[in-house]
Amino acid sequence: MLTERDVDRIVFGCGNFGGIGSAPNLRGAGDSEEQALRLLDHARRLGLRRFDTANTYGGGSSEKMLGKWLRSQGASFRRDAQIATKVGNPHGCPPGDTPLSRTQIAYHLDASLRRLGVERIDLYYIHEFDRVTPLEETLDAMTNAVEAGKIALFGISNASLSDVEAVRTLAGGSLASCFEYVQNEYNMLATADGEALIPYCAGHGLRYTAFSPLAGGMLTGKYRFGEEPPSGSRLAQAPEACAAYLNEDSFNAIERLKRSADARHETMASAALRFVLDTPGVDGLLIAPRRVEHFASSGLELR
Repeated sequence: MLTERDVDRIVFGCGNFGGIGSAPNLRGAGDSEEQALRLLDHARRLGLRRFDTANTYGGGSSEKMLGKWLRSQGASFRRDAQIATKVGNPHGCPPGDTPLSRTQIAYHLDASLRRLGVERIDLYYIHEFDRVTPLEETLDAMTNAVEAGKIALFGISNASLSDVEAVRTLAGGSLASCFEYVQNEYNMLATADGEALIPYCAGHGLRYTAFSPLAGGMLTGKYRFGEEPPSGSRLAQAPEACAAYLNEDSFNAIERLKRSADARHETMASAALRFVLDTPGVDGLLIAPRRVEHFASSGLELR
């Protein structure tokens, strides 16, 4: 079971609002606005106050839904909440430009501000490095955004250790002072960051946030090796997102998790989240439940 302190480390991920992540072919396959607002209401009741989205989730629908909900919550809640969004996914970039160019960052930042209905984004991530735009250009654009008062904190996602080192080396002045977050995939089936990157972040004052702590739902136990996934599940809709986990070793690890969770009388989801939260150097994690009952199965109950 998660503790009250754990709740403060949990970020509500809005990547299923209006689509499944950023994929254009899955727009409309995600949560409707009605579902999204219901989930956000429940997240607030549980005490969650950190929310994560991206300019390309659902083709912009995720930011719009989150923004609509935020406007209905009142000024005091908004002051205490942290809203994170991202830029740099190739699905948001037109032909002839690169996702993290100066012009693309400026354009998408203003679009995100409008959709979210805020004057400043609390935490702005590089979604993924495009490997074409010079990093100096990208960081200069982010510096301009900080100095214009459009973003408060800066982070990077889908980053290697060398990416983090490069940003720390090249970011200067106001951007260096607000570079605080690294968000990567980390779970019981994807532990590579635990070897060097997570300790590096902890040692340099960076807050490591794990996305996909349930491995796309694999660690809930709802999938079986060699069997078709349930209709409407993430694996059925976006199999590429879980492709790295579809092997016998992963399913053996999932079975071991099930046995240990059963012995402690807890759900597999709760045990999987506990593993991530107990990893030294991990600051927090993202959850993205698609039904209200999924909160309870993850160990999140009303305070």
